[in-house]
Amino acid sequence: MKIRLRHLTLVCLLWTSHLTIANADDIMMARINQDFPEAMLKLQETLKNQGYTVSRVQRVDIGLTKSGYLTDKYRVVFYGKPDEINRISQQYPELIPYLPLKIAIFAEADDTMLVAANPLILSINAPKPLQKQLSRWEKDLEKLLAQMKIQSD
Repeated sequence: MKIRLRHLTLVCLLWTSHLTIANADDIMMARINQDFPEAMLKLQETLKNQGYTVSRVQRVDIGLTKSGYLTDKYRVVFYGKPDEINRISQQYPELIPYLPLKIAIFAEADDTMLVAANPLILSINAPKPLQKQLSRWEKDLEKLLAQMKIQSD
């Protein structure tokens, strides 16, 4: 069941972000030793503390339960800095389908998993200014996952 849930997580993340994941380096994840509601609250607080805005939280579990999966704790959190998202969207309209950034959060036993696509996967053939922005997003995501992990231990 765990393997199926992990596989389903990746499929849902790909579906929501329309990305093609090539290898494990393109996925960033953390197992948080907190129950789902507490981890969801901490995630939103940590994003806010890093200067990000949560634009919406999308339930994914409704479709999963209709398909026979036993979970009611599965969300995709859309986040970003509005000025950055607007600027990137104007300068690089081909990236609009990938913005804002996304993190999948779901319960797994007594823990909560956070899974996100590494922003650097968008940097292939990207100009230097965009690569710099994507690299900063990657570092911010690494910091976020590390903070979430530390706060849960």
